[in-house]
Amino acid sequence: MAADLAKFAKDKGVRFFLFNFTDLFGNQRAKLVPAEAVADMQKSGAGFAGFATWLDMTPAHPDMFVMPDAASVIQLPWRPEVAWVAGDPWMDGKPVEQAPRNVLKRITADAEAKGLKMMAGVEPEFHLIMPDGSGISDERDIQEKPCYDQSAIMRRFDVISEICTTMTSLGWGPYQNDHEDANGQFEINWNYNDALTTADQLCFFKFMVKSIAENHGFRATFMPKPFANLTGNGCHVHISGWSKSGKKNLFHDAKGELGLSSTGYAFLGGLIHHAQALAAITNPAVNSYKRINAPATLSGASWSPSSVTFGGNNRTHM
Repeated sequence: MAADLAKFAKDKGVRFFLFNFTDLFGNQRAKLVPAEAVADMQKSGAGFAGFATWLDMTPAHPDMFVMPDAASVIQLPWRPEVAWVAGDPWMDGKPVEQAPRNVLKRITADAEAKGLKMMAGVEPEFHLIMPDGSGISDERDIQEKPCYDQSAIMRRFDVISEICTTMTSLGWGPYQNDHEDANGQFEINWNYNDALTTADQLCFFKFMVKSIAENHGFRATFMPKPFANLTGNGCHVHISGWSKSGKKNLFHDAKGELGLSSTGYAFLGGLIHHAQALAAITNPAVNSYKRINAPATLSGASWSPSSVTFGGNNRTHM
């Protein structure tokens, strides 16, 4: 775990750092900082105009400075002279309240004050498409129900295996790769972690998948609904609250009807209560709503419920 980015650069042969932050649309924003300047930039942060990204600001707002979290630094395995580091946006000497990473840190701190260590795992889906966006990258991927298609995933083995091997080298613990419900669609799963670490990993994952796909002559898109007749891309999030020691899942109760404790039900109730407001963040683009409540796809289902419901192991619920 790095604390001194200048020392990290010297030890690892890094020439540049990407000082990264995430805006309200989930876009990854960054400045490229040379290693020679990183010591000063680690103290002062990299400057950004917030209005130039999707943050609720105007051109009149002062500069926003992204302070790097050195513990999150990742040397790019496919381009080792560059390292990526997640950052926290600040303005006027205090954290920018609306910045997603700051929001998550504030919420997890509130949970810890209540005795809950928030853990999370994710299942991001993406399509591999042609460089010009004209269609999926594999003209032979034409099954009506292509999910788990063994031949289709092996035809893209070079891309998927490189992504998975890269994640293994980073210590993320990927444990399965699959072809998903849409033609040209894939998903990679890795071990869950504390919520902030998982969120940082997901941000890096999107960047990594796109970069590796480009190196193979393809494009990767996480767009919710890139093709009207195919299942869209979702990102399932698994959330649980643990004891501060991290040894006990406080949402679990083997005797509960759904395996949930009263604490788990209370958390679920909060999600249901705030579901419509949360949709503004979890589904921020017009294209998001082309996926939700979409007509039946080529495979026969959209896999994207549109009603505020809960249930057990049933994929028709929110």
